[in-house]
Amino acid sequence: MPHPPSSLRPAPDRVLVDIADYVADYAITSSQAWDTARLCLIDTLGCGLEALAYPACTKLLGPIVPGTIVPNGARVPGTPFQLDPEQAAFTIGTMIRWLDFNDTWLAAEWGHPSDNLGGILATADWVSRERVARGQAPLMMKDVLESMIKAHEIQGCLALENSFNRVGLDHVVLVKVASAAVCAKLMGGSKEDIVNAVSQAFVDGQSLRTYRHAPNAGSRKSWAAGDATSRGVRLARFSVKGEMGIPGVLSAKDWGFYDVLFQGRPFTLPRPYGSYVMENVLFKIAFPAEFHAQTAVECALALHGKLARQGKSAADIRHVAIRTQEACLRIIDKQGPLANPADRDHCIQYMVAVPLIFGRLSAADYEDDVAADPRIDDMRARISCVEDPAFTRDYHAPDKRSIANALTVTLNDGTVLDEVVCEYPLGHPRRRAEGIPLLEDKFKTHLAHRFPAKQRAAIFALCHDQAKLLTTTVNAFTDLWVI
Repeated sequence: MPHPPSSLRPAPDRVLVDIADYVADYAITSSQAWDTARLCLIDTLGCGLEALAYPACTKLLGPIVPGTIVPNGARVPGTPFQLDPEQAAFTIGTMIRWLDFNDTWLAAEWGHPSDNLGGILATADWVSRERVARGQAPLMMKDVLESMIKAHEIQGCLALENSFNRVGLDHVVLVKVASAAVCAKLMGGSKEDIVNAVSQAFVDGQSLRTYRHAPNAGSRKSWAAGDATSRGVRLARFSVKGEMGIPGVLSAKDWGFYDVLFQGRPFTLPRPYGSYVMENVLFKIAFPAEFHAQTAVECALALHGKLARQGKSAADIRHVAIRTQEACLRIIDKQGPLANPADRDHCIQYMVAVPLIFGRLSAADYEDDVAADPRIDDMRARISCVEDPAFTRDYHAPDKRSIANALTVTLNDGTVLDEVVCEYPLGHPRRRAEGIPLLEDKFKTHLAHRFPAKQRAAIFALCHDQAKLLTTTVNAFTDLWVI
Protein backbone atom coordinates (compact mmCIF):
# COMPACT_ATOMS: atom_id res chain seq x y z
CA MET A 1 0.00 0.00 0.00
CA PRO A 2 1.24 3.54 -0.71
CA HIS A 3 2.35 5.52 2.28
CA PRO A 4 -0.04 8.27 3.34
CA PRO A 5 1.22 11.81 2.73
CA SER A 6 3.21 13.35 5.55
CA SER A 7 1.29 15.68 7.84
CA LEU A 8 4.45 17.68 8.52
CA ARG A 9 3.67 21.28 7.59
CA PRO A 10 6.06 22.48 4.86
CA ALA A 11 8.11 25.63 4.75
CA PRO A 12 6.51 28.34 2.61
CA ASP A 13 6.99 27.96 -1.12
CA ARG A 14 10.01 29.88 -2.42
CA VAL A 15 7.83 32.06 -4.67
CA LEU A 16 5.93 33.33 -1.62
CA VAL A 17 9.09 34.04 0.34
CA ASP A 18 10.74 35.87 -2.56
CA ILE A 19 7.71 38.15 -2.96
CA ALA A 20 7.60 38.88 0.77
CA ASP A 21 11.35 39.57 0.93
CA TYR A 22 11.04 41.97 -1.99
CA VAL A 23 8.01 43.84 -0.63
CA ALA A 24 9.41 44.12 2.89
CA ASP A 25 13.08 44.80 2.21
CA TYR A 26 13.84 46.05 -1.30
CA ALA A 27 14.72 49.73 -1.65
CA ILE A 28 13.64 51.42 -4.89
CA THR A 29 16.61 53.48 -6.08
CA SER A 30 15.78 53.92 -9.77
CA SER A 31 14.86 57.53 -10.57
CA GLN A 32 13.31 56.27 -13.80
CA ALA A 33 10.98 54.01 -11.81
CA TRP A 34 9.92 56.84 -9.48
CA ASP A 35 9.33 59.22 -12.40
CA THR A 36 7.33 56.63 -14.32
CA ALA A 37 5.30 55.76 -11.22
CA ARG A 38 4.18 59.38 -10.95
CA LEU A 39 3.11 59.34 -14.60
CA CYS A 40 1.35 56.05 -14.01
CA LEU A 41 -0.49 57.51 -11.00
CA ILE A 42 -1.90 60.47 -12.92
CA ASP A 43 -2.74 58.43 -16.01
CA THR A 44 -4.49 55.72 -14.01
CA LEU A 45 -6.58 58.09 -11.93
CA GLY A 46 -7.41 60.12 -15.04
CA CYS A 47 -8.74 57.00 -16.75
CA GLY A 48 -10.88 56.36 -13.67
CA LEU A 49 -12.34 59.85 -13.82
CA GLU A 50 -13.28 59.42 -17.46
CA ALA A 51 -15.16 56.19 -16.69
CA LEU A 52 -17.48 58.09 -14.37
CA ALA A 53 -19.30 59.40 -17.46
CA TYR A 54 -20.54 55.87 -18.26
CA PRO A 55 -23.66 54.65 -16.40
CA ALA A 56 -22.77 51.02 -17.08
CA CYS A 57 -19.73 51.63 -14.86
CA THR A 58 -21.21 53.94 -12.20
CA LYS A 59 -24.12 51.61 -11.46
CA LEU A 60 -21.59 49.21 -9.87
CA LEU A 61 -19.79 51.80 -7.74
CA GLY A 62 -20.15 53.20 -4.26
CA PRO A 63 -21.40 51.79 -0.95
CA ILE A 64 -23.34 48.54 -0.87
CA VAL A 65 -25.93 50.25 1.34
CA PRO A 66 -26.72 53.56 -0.41
CA GLY A 67 -25.77 56.65 1.55
CA THR A 68 -23.25 54.90 3.80
CA ILE A 69 -20.26 57.03 4.80
CA VAL A 70 -17.58 55.04 6.62
CA PRO A 71 -15.76 56.88 9.44
CA ASN A 72 -12.08 57.10 8.51
CA GLY A 73 -12.91 55.30 5.28
CA ALA A 74 -11.07 55.67 2.00
CA ARG A 75 -12.13 58.42 -0.40
CA VAL A 76 -12.86 57.59 -4.02
CA PRO A 77 -11.41 60.19 -6.45
CA GLY A 78 -13.96 62.13 -8.45
CA THR A 79 -16.87 61.14 -6.20
CA PRO A 80 -18.30 61.97 -2.76
CA PHE A 81 -17.83 58.36 -1.61
CA GLN A 82 -15.96 57.45 1.59
CA LEU A 83 -15.96 53.68 1.83
CA ASP A 84 -14.48 50.74 3.67
CA PRO A 85 -11.14 49.81 2.07
CA GLU A 86 -12.42 46.73 0.25
CA GLN A 87 -15.38 48.46 -1.38
CA ALA A 88 -13.21 51.49 -2.11
CA ALA A 89 -10.65 49.23 -3.78
CA PHE A 90 -13.37 47.68 -5.94
CA THR A 91 -14.80 51.07 -6.86
CA ILE A 92 -11.45 52.68 -7.72
CA GLY A 93 -10.23 49.54 -9.49
CA THR A 94 -13.38 49.29 -11.59
CA MET A 95 -13.21 52.97 -12.58
CA ILE A 96 -9.58 52.54 -13.60
CA ARG A 97 -10.16 49.53 -15.86
CA TRP A 98 -13.56 50.33 -17.32
CA LEU A 99 -12.45 52.05 -20.52
CA ASP A 100 -9.39 49.87 -21.19
CA PHE A 101 -7.28 53.03 -21.24
CA ASN A 102 -4.75 52.45 -18.41
CA ASP A 103 -1.29 50.91 -18.70
CA THR A 104 -0.40 47.49 -20.07
CA TRP A 105 2.23 44.78 -19.66
CA LEU A 106 2.73 42.21 -22.42
CA ALA A 107 4.69 38.99 -22.03
CA ALA A 108 3.74 35.31 -21.80
CA GLU A 109 0.83 36.68 -19.76
CA TRP A 110 -0.89 39.98 -20.45
CA GLY A 111 -2.29 42.46 -17.98
CA HIS A 112 -2.60 45.95 -16.61
CA PRO A 113 -0.43 46.44 -13.50
CA SER A 114 -1.96 49.80 -12.61
CA ASP A 115 -5.14 47.88 -11.77
CA ASN A 116 -3.45 47.40 -8.38
CA LEU A 117 -3.84 51.11 -7.64
CA GLY A 118 -7.42 50.44 -6.60
CA GLY A 119 -6.26 48.39 -3.63
CA ILE A 120 -3.15 50.46 -2.97
CA LEU A 121 -4.81 53.88 -2.81
CA ALA A 122 -7.83 52.63 -0.86
CA THR A 123 -5.64 50.87 1.70
CA ALA A 124 -3.21 53.75 2.07
CA ASP A 125 -5.99 56.31 2.51
CA TRP A 126 -7.88 54.18 5.05
CA VAL A 127 -4.71 53.42 7.03
CA SER A 128 -3.77 57.11 6.97
CA ARG A 129 -7.16 58.27 8.26
CA GLU A 130 -7.15 55.63 10.97
CA ARG A 131 -3.68 56.75 12.03
CA VAL A 132 -4.63 60.41 12.11
CA ALA A 133 -7.67 59.57 14.26
CA ARG A 134 -5.29 57.91 16.75
CA GLY A 135 -2.90 60.88 16.72
CA GLN A 136 -0.32 59.06 14.58
CA ALA A 137 1.43 60.08 11.37
CA PRO A 138 -0.35 59.14 8.12
CA LEU A 139 1.26 57.43 5.16
CA MET A 140 2.84 59.56 2.44
CA MET A 141 2.32 59.45 -1.30
CA LYS A 142 5.86 58.09 -1.51
CA ASP A 143 4.45 54.94 0.11
CA VAL A 144 1.77 54.79 -2.58
CA LEU A 145 4.25 55.15 -5.45
CA GLU A 146 6.61 52.60 -3.88
CA SER A 147 3.71 50.16 -3.59
CA MET A 148 2.81 50.78 -7.22
CA ILE A 149 6.36 50.05 -8.35
CA LYS A 150 6.42 46.83 -6.35
CA ALA A 151 2.96 45.70 -7.44
CA HIS A 152 3.93 46.32 -11.06
CA GLU A 153 7.09 44.29 -10.53
CA ILE A 154 5.34 41.33 -8.91
CA GLN A 155 2.61 41.14 -11.53
CA GLY A 156 4.94 41.81 -14.43
CA CYS A 157 7.75 39.43 -13.45
CA LEU A 158 5.32 36.59 -12.78
CA ALA A 159 3.89 37.28 -16.26
CA LEU A 160 7.21 37.17 -18.13
CA GLU A 161 7.34 33.41 -18.76
CA ASN A 162 4.20 32.05 -17.07
CA SER A 163 1.15 31.99 -19.34
CA PHE A 164 -2.00 31.81 -17.26
CA ASN A 165 -4.10 32.35 -20.39
CA ARG A 166 -2.78 29.09 -21.86
CA VAL A 167 -4.56 27.20 -19.07
CA GLY A 168 -7.68 29.35 -19.35
CA LEU A 169 -7.06 31.59 -16.33
CA ASP A 170 -7.47 35.34 -16.44
CA HIS A 171 -4.55 37.62 -15.67
CA VAL A 172 -6.37 39.21 -12.73
CA VAL A 173 -5.02 36.38 -10.57
CA LEU A 174 -1.78 38.38 -10.64
CA VAL A 175 -3.59 41.57 -9.59
CA LYS A 176 -4.94 39.72 -6.58
CA VAL A 177 -1.48 38.39 -5.68
CA ALA A 178 0.32 41.72 -6.12
CA SER A 179 -2.38 43.71 -4.30
CA ALA A 180 -2.41 41.26 -1.39
CA ALA A 181 1.37 41.55 -1.01
CA VAL A 182 1.77 45.33 -1.10
CA CYS A 183 -1.44 46.09 0.80
CA ALA A 184 -0.37 43.79 3.63
CA LYS A 185 2.80 45.89 3.88
CA LEU A 186 0.79 49.15 3.86
CA MET A 187 -1.32 47.79 6.71
CA GLY A 188 1.83 47.31 8.77
CA GLY A 189 2.11 43.58 8.16
CA SER A 190 5.25 41.59 8.85
CA LYS A 191 7.11 39.51 6.30
CA GLU A 192 5.21 36.46 7.59
CA ASP A 193 1.93 38.32 7.09
CA ILE A 194 2.88 39.08 3.48
CA VAL A 195 3.72 35.41 2.84
CA ASN A 196 0.35 34.43 4.27
CA ALA A 197 -1.54 37.04 2.25
CA VAL A 198 0.07 35.94 -1.01
CA SER A 199 -0.65 32.29 -0.22
CA GLN A 200 -4.30 33.16 0.35
CA ALA A 201 -4.40 34.94 -3.01
CA PHE A 202 -3.07 31.88 -4.83
CA VAL A 203 -5.41 29.43 -3.08
CA ASP A 204 -8.45 31.57 -3.90
CA GLY A 205 -10.77 30.61 -6.75
CA GLN A 206 -9.32 32.13 -9.92
CA SER A 207 -11.24 33.85 -12.73
CA LEU A 208 -11.61 32.17 -16.11
CA ARG A 209 -10.85 34.14 -19.28
CA THR A 210 -14.27 33.25 -20.73
CA TYR A 211 -15.55 36.81 -20.40
CA ARG A 212 -12.72 38.19 -22.56
CA HIS A 213 -13.30 36.00 -25.62
CA ALA A 214 -15.98 35.63 -28.26
CA PRO A 215 -18.73 34.59 -28.11
CA ASN A 216 -18.90 35.35 -24.37
CA ALA A 217 -16.99 38.66 -24.21
CA GLY A 218 -18.72 41.08 -21.90
CA SER A 219 -18.51 43.78 -19.28
CA ARG A 220 -17.14 41.58 -16.52
CA LYS A 221 -13.74 42.18 -18.08
CA SER A 222 -14.19 45.82 -17.07
CA TRP A 223 -14.72 45.09 -13.36
CA ALA A 224 -12.71 41.88 -12.95
CA ALA A 225 -9.58 43.76 -11.90
CA GLY A 226 -11.52 45.87 -9.41
CA ASP A 227 -12.83 42.64 -7.93
CA ALA A 228 -9.31 41.16 -7.81
CA THR A 229 -7.60 44.14 -6.16
CA SER A 230 -10.46 44.37 -3.65
CA ARG A 231 -10.06 40.69 -2.86
CA GLY A 232 -6.34 41.27 -2.39
CA VAL A 233 -7.13 43.94 0.23
CA ARG A 234 -9.49 41.57 2.03
CA LEU A 235 -6.94 38.75 2.15
CA ALA A 236 -4.21 41.14 3.28
CA ARG A 237 -6.44 42.40 6.08
CA PHE A 238 -7.19 38.87 7.26
CA SER A 239 -3.50 37.98 7.20
CA VAL A 240 -2.42 41.05 9.15
CA LYS A 241 -5.06 40.14 11.75
CA GLY A 242 -3.27 36.83 12.21
CA GLU A 243 -5.07 34.46 9.85
CA MET A 244 -2.77 31.57 8.98
CA GLY A 245 -1.44 31.05 5.47
CA ILE A 246 -1.11 27.98 3.27
CA PRO A 247 2.66 27.50 2.95
CA GLY A 248 2.55 24.82 0.24
CA VAL A 249 -0.22 26.47 -1.76
CA LEU A 250 1.75 26.26 -5.00
CA SER A 251 3.72 23.05 -4.69
CA ALA A 252 1.43 20.70 -2.73
CA LYS A 253 1.07 17.41 -4.60
CA ASP A 254 -2.38 16.98 -6.14
CA TRP A 255 -3.90 19.92 -4.24
CA GLY A 256 -1.54 22.82 -5.00
CA PHE A 257 -1.86 25.54 -7.62
CA TYR A 258 0.69 23.93 -9.92
CA ASP A 259 -1.01 20.54 -10.06
CA VAL A 260 -4.61 21.77 -10.05
CA LEU A 261 -4.41 24.81 -12.31
CA PHE A 262 -1.00 24.93 -14.03
CA GLN A 263 -0.62 21.48 -15.57
CA GLY A 264 1.95 20.47 -12.97
CA ARG A 265 4.45 23.14 -14.05
CA PRO A 266 6.13 25.38 -11.46
CA PHE A 267 6.52 29.07 -12.22
CA THR A 268 9.69 30.27 -13.91
CA LEU A 269 11.07 33.67 -12.93
CA PRO A 270 13.83 34.78 -15.31
CA ARG A 271 14.89 37.88 -13.37
CA PRO A 272 14.94 39.03 -9.74
CA TYR A 273 12.41 41.58 -8.54
CA GLY A 274 13.55 45.18 -8.89
CA SER A 275 11.91 48.02 -10.82
CA TYR A 276 12.10 46.69 -14.39
CA VAL A 277 8.36 46.53 -15.01
CA MET A 278 7.51 50.07 -13.99
CA GLU A 279 10.44 51.36 -16.03
CA ASN A 280 9.21 49.54 -19.13
CA VAL A 281 5.43 49.65 -18.71
CA LEU A 282 3.32 50.55 -21.73
CA PHE A 283 0.96 53.52 -21.59
CA LYS A 284 -2.20 53.87 -23.68
CA ILE A 285 -1.91 57.49 -24.68
CA ALA A 286 -3.91 58.10 -27.83
CA PHE A 287 -6.58 55.41 -27.98
CA PRO A 288 -8.68 53.40 -25.51
CA ALA A 289 -7.96 50.17 -27.37
CA GLU A 290 -6.69 46.72 -26.43
CA PHE A 291 -2.93 47.10 -26.60
CA HIS A 292 -2.21 44.58 -29.33
CA ALA A 293 -4.18 46.87 -31.67
CA GLN A 294 -2.59 50.19 -30.68
CA THR A 295 -0.12 50.28 -33.55
CA ALA A 296 -2.79 49.07 -35.98
CA VAL A 297 -4.92 52.07 -35.00
CA GLU A 298 -1.96 54.39 -35.59
CA CYS A 299 -1.54 52.85 -39.05
CA ALA A 300 -5.26 53.17 -39.79
CA LEU A 301 -5.23 56.86 -38.87
CA ALA A 302 -2.25 57.43 -41.15
CA LEU A 303 -4.11 55.67 -43.97
CA HIS A 304 -7.24 57.73 -43.34
CA GLY A 305 -5.17 60.87 -43.84
CA LYS A 306 -3.47 59.48 -46.94
CA LEU A 307 -6.80 58.57 -48.52
CA ALA A 308 -8.20 62.03 -47.75
CA ARG A 309 -5.22 63.68 -49.43
CA GLN A 310 -5.97 61.60 -52.54
CA GLY A 311 -9.63 62.61 -52.49
CA LYS A 312 -10.69 59.15 -51.38
CA SER A 313 -12.29 57.59 -48.30
CA ALA A 314 -12.94 54.25 -46.63
CA ALA A 315 -15.68 53.65 -49.20
CA ASP A 316 -12.91 53.22 -51.80
CA ILE A 317 -11.28 50.32 -49.89
CA ARG A 318 -11.72 46.78 -51.19
CA HIS A 319 -9.54 45.01 -48.62
CA VAL A 320 -7.23 45.64 -45.67
CA ALA A 321 -4.55 43.07 -44.82
CA ILE A 322 -3.04 43.23 -41.33
CA ARG A 323 0.29 41.62 -40.48
CA THR A 324 0.39 41.16 -36.73
CA GLN A 325 1.69 39.19 -33.74
CA GLU A 326 0.38 35.81 -32.59
CA ALA A 327 -1.03 37.26 -29.36
CA CYS A 328 -3.21 39.65 -31.34
CA LEU A 329 -4.73 36.77 -33.28
CA ARG A 330 -5.49 34.88 -30.08
CA ILE A 331 -7.15 37.78 -28.30
CA ILE A 332 -8.77 40.26 -30.69
CA ASP A 333 -9.08 38.76 -34.20
CA LYS A 334 -12.87 38.45 -34.56
CA GLN A 335 -15.48 38.04 -37.25
CA GLY A 336 -19.24 38.08 -36.91
CA PRO A 337 -21.58 40.06 -34.65
CA LEU A 338 -20.21 42.05 -31.71
CA ALA A 339 -22.61 42.12 -28.79
CA ASN A 340 -21.52 45.06 -26.62
CA PRO A 341 -18.80 47.70 -26.06
CA ALA A 342 -16.61 45.17 -24.24
CA ASP A 343 -16.78 42.91 -27.31
CA ARG A 344 -15.96 45.78 -29.68
CA ASP A 345 -12.91 47.09 -27.81
CA HIS A 346 -11.41 43.61 -28.12
CA CYS A 347 -11.86 43.31 -31.89
CA ILE A 348 -8.98 44.52 -34.07
CA GLN A 349 -11.20 44.74 -37.14
CA TYR A 350 -13.53 47.14 -35.29
CA MET A 351 -10.62 49.19 -33.93
CA VAL A 352 -9.18 49.57 -37.43
CA ALA A 353 -12.50 50.15 -39.21
CA VAL A 354 -13.52 53.12 -37.05
CA PRO A 355 -10.41 55.25 -37.69
CA LEU A 356 -10.40 54.32 -41.39
CA ILE A 357 -13.98 55.63 -41.65
CA PHE A 358 -14.04 58.51 -39.19
CA GLY A 359 -10.38 59.41 -38.58
CA ARG A 360 -10.68 58.86 -34.81
CA LEU A 361 -11.06 56.23 -32.08
CA SER A 362 -12.49 57.23 -28.69
CA ALA A 363 -14.26 55.40 -25.88
CA ALA A 364 -17.59 56.64 -27.21
CA ASP A 365 -16.93 54.83 -30.50
CA TYR A 366 -17.55 51.47 -28.82
CA GLU A 367 -21.06 52.43 -27.73
CA ASP A 368 -24.20 51.14 -29.48
CA ASP A 369 -25.07 54.36 -31.30
CA VAL A 370 -21.75 54.48 -33.16
CA ALA A 371 -21.62 50.71 -33.70
CA ALA A 372 -25.02 50.86 -35.41
CA ASP A 373 -23.43 52.63 -38.41
CA PRO A 374 -23.53 49.91 -41.12
CA ARG A 375 -20.26 51.12 -42.63
CA ILE A 376 -18.34 49.71 -39.64
CA ASP A 377 -19.44 46.10 -40.03
CA ASP A 378 -19.07 46.41 -43.80
CA MET A 379 -15.46 47.52 -43.33
CA ARG A 380 -14.80 44.84 -40.69
CA ALA A 381 -15.78 42.18 -43.22
CA ARG A 382 -13.05 43.48 -45.57
CA ILE A 383 -10.25 43.25 -42.98
CA SER A 384 -8.18 40.09 -42.50
CA CYS A 385 -5.25 39.28 -40.21
CA VAL A 386 -2.23 37.04 -40.59
CA GLU A 387 0.63 36.35 -38.19
CA ASP A 388 4.09 37.60 -39.05
CA PRO A 389 6.50 35.31 -37.14
CA ALA A 390 9.06 38.11 -36.98
CA PHE A 391 6.53 40.36 -35.25
CA THR A 392 5.85 37.56 -32.76
CA ARG A 393 9.58 37.06 -32.08
CA ASP A 394 10.12 40.80 -31.51
CA TYR A 395 7.04 40.88 -29.27
CA HIS A 396 8.74 38.44 -26.89
CA ALA A 397 12.33 39.70 -27.28
CA PRO A 398 13.40 41.34 -23.97
CA ASP A 399 15.40 44.03 -25.76
CA LYS A 400 12.50 44.99 -28.04
CA ARG A 401 9.06 44.00 -26.72
CA SER A 402 7.52 45.54 -29.81
CA ILE A 403 3.79 45.34 -30.55
CA ALA A 404 3.97 45.64 -34.30
CA ASN A 405 1.21 45.83 -36.88
CA ALA A 406 1.35 46.53 -40.60
CA LEU A 407 -1.61 47.48 -42.81
CA THR A 408 -1.85 47.09 -46.58
CA VAL A 409 -4.88 48.64 -48.30
CA THR A 410 -6.17 47.51 -51.68
CA LEU A 411 -8.58 49.95 -53.35
CA ASN A 412 -11.63 49.08 -55.41
CA ASP A 413 -9.77 49.92 -58.62
CA GLY A 414 -7.02 47.44 -57.75
CA THR A 415 -4.49 49.99 -56.57
CA VAL A 416 -2.42 48.71 -53.63
CA LEU A 417 -1.22 51.45 -51.30
CA ASP A 418 2.21 51.24 -49.72
CA GLU A 419 2.14 49.19 -46.54
CA VAL A 420 2.06 51.26 -43.33
CA VAL A 421 4.05 49.69 -40.49
CA CYS A 422 4.23 50.69 -36.84
CA GLU A 423 6.37 48.60 -34.49
CA TYR A 424 6.22 50.56 -31.24
CA PRO A 425 3.06 52.32 -30.03
CA LEU A 426 3.08 55.82 -28.67
CA GLY A 427 3.11 54.62 -25.05
CA HIS A 428 6.14 52.34 -25.48
CA PRO A 429 9.36 53.14 -23.54
CA ARG A 430 11.14 53.70 -26.88
CA ARG A 431 8.76 56.61 -27.50
CA ARG A 432 8.61 57.89 -23.90
CA ALA A 433 9.96 61.38 -24.69
CA GLU A 434 7.36 61.78 -27.44
CA GLY A 435 4.61 60.36 -25.28
CA ILE A 436 4.98 62.15 -21.92
CA PRO A 437 3.63 65.55 -23.03
CA LEU A 438 0.65 63.80 -24.63
CA LEU A 439 0.13 61.70 -21.50
CA GLU A 440 -0.05 64.89 -19.43
CA ASP A 441 -2.50 66.39 -21.94
CA LYS A 442 -4.63 63.26 -21.60
CA PHE A 443 -4.64 63.74 -17.82
CA LYS A 444 -5.63 67.40 -18.16
CA THR A 445 -8.51 66.42 -20.43
CA HIS A 446 -9.78 63.87 -17.94
CA LEU A 447 -9.52 66.35 -15.07
CA ALA A 448 -11.45 68.95 -17.08
CA HIS A 449 -14.32 66.53 -17.62
CA ARG A 450 -14.80 66.16 -13.84
CA PHE A 451 -13.54 69.17 -11.87
CA PRO A 452 -13.92 72.95 -11.95
CA ALA A 453 -10.91 74.95 -13.06
CA LYS A 454 -9.48 75.84 -9.64
CA GLN A 455 -9.68 72.27 -8.33
CA ARG A 456 -8.16 70.66 -11.39
CA ALA A 457 -5.36 73.24 -11.42
CA ALA A 458 -4.49 72.35 -7.81
CA ILE A 459 -4.51 68.62 -8.59
CA PHE A 460 -2.34 69.00 -11.69
CA ALA A 461 0.15 71.30 -9.94
CA LEU A 462 0.68 68.79 -7.14
CA CYS A 463 0.93 65.81 -9.47
CA HIS A 464 3.38 67.65 -11.70
CA ASP A 465 5.76 68.37 -8.79
CA GLN A 466 7.48 65.07 -8.01
CA ALA A 467 9.21 66.22 -4.81
CA LYS A 468 6.08 67.80 -3.36
CA LEU A 469 3.92 64.84 -4.33
CA LEU A 470 6.17 62.32 -2.57
CA THR A 471 6.00 64.28 0.69
CA THR A 472 2.21 64.84 0.60
CA THR A 473 0.14 62.76 3.01
CA VAL A 474 -2.17 60.27 1.36
CA ASN A 475 -5.29 61.66 3.04
CA ALA A 476 -4.42 65.21 1.94
CA PHE A 477 -3.92 63.93 -1.62
CA THR A 478 -7.28 62.14 -1.80
CA ASP A 479 -9.07 65.11 -0.22
CA LEU A 480 -8.11 67.13 -3.31
CA TRP A 481 -10.16 64.79 -5.51
CA VAL A 482 -13.50 64.98 -3.69
CA ILE A 483 -16.58 66.11 -5.61
